[in-house]
Amino acid sequence: MPEQRTAHQRTHSLLLLQRLLSLRQGASPFTLLLDSLEQSSKPLIKEFIARAKIAKTAVIYVSFETLRPPKDVDHFIKGYTKKLPQLQKEISSFLSPSTASLIILDTIHPLLSLQQTPQLSLSSFLTSLLPSPQTSLLATYHTSIPIPHSLQHESPYSPTPLSLLSYLATTLMTISPLHHVLAEKRANDKAQAPPLFGLEAGNEGVLLGLGANGGASVTEGGSSIVLRIEYRRKSGRSVGIDAVFSPSNIPAARVSLLDEHPLYTPPQDMLENEENEMFESTFSLELSEKQRRDREGVVLPYFDAQKGTHPGEGGRILYQMGEEDLGDWDEEEDEI
Repeated sequence: MPEQRTAHQRTHSLLLLQRLLSLRQGASPFTLLLDSLEQSSKPLIKEFIARAKIAKTAVIYVSFETLRPPKDVDHFIKGYTKKLPQLQKEISSFLSPSTASLIILDTIHPLLSLQQTPQLSLSSFLTSLLPSPQTSLLATYHTSIPIPHSLQHESPYSPTPLSLLSYLATTLMTISPLHHVLAEKRANDKAQAPPLFGLEAGNEGVLLGLGANGGASVTEGGSSIVLRIEYRRKSGRSVGIDAVFSPSNIPAARVSLLDEHPLYTPPQDMLENEENEMFESTFSLELSEKQRRDREGVVLPYFDAQKGTHPGEGGRILYQMGEEDLGDWDEEEDEI
């Protein structure tokens, strides 16, 4: 049963992962990508666009930091020159209730600093972009960019922009290089402090760590990306998936679970060899076949005493002598 349950969970996680990347059947109306300087969301956005083209979904790309329209984009909107009402009107003009559409915001930070009104706030603006289940929204939040100074002096009771976006999103995808995840796992296996990369390391003049944005070698993860996915069902239940995304030139990139990646989890035979070498180098805790038979034949004294059905027989201690007891036997001590 445990093996069947594990296989079922694996199959369910892979199917859900494919649904989220393809945005089939309105799997996730609002997907929020959390990237950083160490790992950009550009390769993942490219994968969303490629899968949308295969599904014949109209792609509306709202640009705040992208100068040229990406490949296979149907509508390209320059959002950095428009205010919220103008941007909302232009995006809505390309939406159709009968046609599946994917709206991509390459970064959501400029929207945080735009002037908002009680009639059109950030939450109401994002909600207005989803008029029908046929429309999906994909936005990127750069975690390495600090919150604008003007937003830090708002009411202390108002949530931070990231908290608000995390609450509105139906799927959160935290992106990091596989190279960094492997380094953290090696440190964790040795009970060491996890390594720090880029800005987190606090080294003067260092912005990017080794292996950032696909700069690692193939044996250290290459251009593979780790996706920490939190998917929220309509019932409110949250489902977590840790996956590895490997970009490629083909339309559908290779996607697998993190626990099944050969660099993250070595093959089982390698683990068994390492365990055998470790035990043989010190001492063996395994029992021989004779020791196992002797252990199974041991009968503790009180076991036979508990079988008594007559009153007064529960206090007897029964003991059968073995050959090793003959030399120490004393009849006088036995009478005591």
